[in-house]
Amino acid sequence: MALADDKAAVEPKSAFSSLIAADPDTEVNVTENPKDKAKLVDEIIEVIAAEGMIDRSKVTPDATIESLDLKSVDIVMILTALEEKFNVYIPMDGSLQEARDVKTLIDAIADHIVKEREKN
Repeated sequence: MALADDKAAVEPKSAFSSLIAADPDTEVNVTENPKDKAKLVDEIIEVIAAEGMIDRSKVTPDATIESLDLKSVDIVMILTALEEKFNVYIPMDGSLQEARDVKTLIDAIADHIVKEREKN
């Protein structure tokens, strides 16, 4: 699992990129209700803080995985908790493996959860 800090890596763009710091009423064309998206991001942050045993105030969009001292096992525990919470399978590949910071990690997780919700 490649979660090392690599500044040269290109961050994948997603519908949630601006959501973390944005007003919850901001329009994003992924789900019907922007407030639901803001709530989803907040719930993901809560799980990251709880499972990673990190003070929630430190889980900011620009925080790196490394600066939060999250190891591979922590990421697996976070993903497992999110899978249970949202009743979805979250594969540890693609954009999740490339995540270097909290924003990118949340974007990847939120995008996957939304896609799974749309299937149902």
